[in-house]
Amino acid sequence: MNHLLIFQNFGLPEILVIALVILLFFGGKKIPELMKGLGKGVKSFKDGVKGVEDEINTNDVKGTVNNIKKDITDDDKMNGSSSQSNDNTTQNQ
Repeated sequence: MNHLLIFQNFGLPEILVIALVILLFFGGKKIPELMKGLGKGVKSFKDGVKGVEDEINTNDVKGTVNNIKKDITDDDKMNGSSSQSNDNTTQNQ
């Protein structure tokens, strides 16, 4: 548990040291390319999550519409004979 205490006190000096080490390790020209790649990765991840959410919502809507259609056809089948006789009565007049 004591090893986690190291990560609690990150301040500006620690962040600057880490940034300096990254700058020395990768060089000034490589960092923009790395950030660009990181940005594309994050965008791709967000697009993937949005696509899954849209697919779930679409499936929910399709399921609801299909349930409503089924209910309507079931009601029509149950009331089919009375509505047909009403149609025949209207046509005879």
